[in-house]
Amino acid sequence: MATLVIADDDRAIRKIVRDRLTAVGHVVEVAENGREALGLIERVEPDLVLLDLQMPELDGIAVLDKLPKQPGAPLIIVITAHGSIEVAVRAMKAGAHDFLSKPFEAAHLEHVVAKALETRRLRRDVGVLRGEVEARHHLVLGGSSRMREIVHLAERAAASDATILLDGESGTGKEVLARAVHAASRRADGPFVAVNCAALSADLLESELFGHEQGAFTGAVRTKPGRVEMAAGGTLFLDELGELQPALQARLLRMLQEREFERVGGTRTQKADVRILAATNRDLETAVSTGEFRRDLYYRLKVVALRLPPLRDRREDIRPLAAHFLSRFAREAGRPTPPLDDRAATLLEDYAWPGNIRELANVLERAIVLGAGDLITVDDLPEELHERAPDGSNANTSVPPRTGYHDAVAAAKREILRDALRTEGGHQTRAAKRLGLTQPYLARLIKNLQIKQEDG
Repeated sequence: MATLVIADDDRAIRKIVRDRLTAVGHVVEVAENGREALGLIERVEPDLVLLDLQMPELDGIAVLDKLPKQPGAPLIIVITAHGSIEVAVRAMKAGAHDFLSKPFEAAHLEHVVAKALETRRLRRDVGVLRGEVEARHHLVLGGSSRMREIVHLAERAAASDATILLDGESGTGKEVLARAVHAASRRADGPFVAVNCAALSADLLESELFGHEQGAFTGAVRTKPGRVEMAAGGTLFLDELGELQPALQARLLRMLQEREFERVGGTRTQKADVRILAATNRDLETAVSTGEFRRDLYYRLKVVALRLPPLRDRREDIRPLAAHFLSRFAREAGRPTPPLDDRAATLLEDYAWPGNIRELANVLERAIVLGAGDLITVDDLPEELHERAPDGSNANTSVPPRTGYHDAVAAAKREILRDALRTEGGHQTRAAKRLGLTQPYLARLIKNLQIKQEDG
């Protein structure tokens, strides 16, 4: 059921429209001139207005000019006399959604109204989803001067189309900052498309980025546009960029330099109208020196470089971040936001946060889901926060005086590996690179030291 206004100086038209649309379940209000229509629209806030263009006092075009154009405003269907298509076109340019030409069939009226109401519903749903995405990726600054300086530089860089390289440990908020840059840029009305470069094999990632033509490879049963095309007019965010293979690095460099690309298996050159933001938790300078990453691509990406500090280096931001996450997760759970008591807040501030902001978010989501009281206390926080000391060492793994040398070394190794795995979200390849080990050797250590998967 929707609320509609019909504004027409023809009493017969008003009755036909009201009777027909009331019969299908809508609430219909009527106005016989433009001035009355404006007052009625302001009072009842309808979903849809059927507006005759030829009315006394104020005609339909004048009413259109006075109606609000912001999101949530009612959609307008103008009603025109037969043969007045030019006037209808003027009305569409003035903000009308559709038009009906007199005389019209009742079934056609129902169809046009239903189509307009579906459009309004879809727009509302998109607005809700956009609001939820913005809430989930809301940039919370906190009180640290380091983050404020980074955000200030990001805001200055956002005004251009320069590539930005975001560096920092996993979970430090690189994608959140990338979305903030996009929102502050002139491309904000365009799409923000994210690609995790570590999640796919090299062949699949090439197709994912640049698309492919039908028959380009086994399984390519139809032409598929890539993320570069999907991001046209907006921003392409390349996460885990350090995992790109050499061949893809060369293709990305060409796209950045020439602003053009071809789909996999294609020959037609297409323009790349995208702004590139990239993120990595690898030391790309070291990767460049060892030949794993192209030097020319590195400097092409590093027009603006921003390094996000780990959460342990900006502890003054923990309370504001905690308040943000508690509010978000409580809203998603449909319950009031419980405050954080001082002991729990102090425990959060004293923890080393190897998983950074992502780990903090997970801890607070758990507290919302499992907490039964109106206050988040230390009892609502997981055991590892109680066990770990402020410097990140595990109190439960301290070596008793009688522990032998080999046991002490094994305990220390376990903790080093656990920290690396937590920091890298359980990703063994990245954890191995962080520790300067090969992945097979790390896997062997995990097995020999009996480190369970959940320990990472």
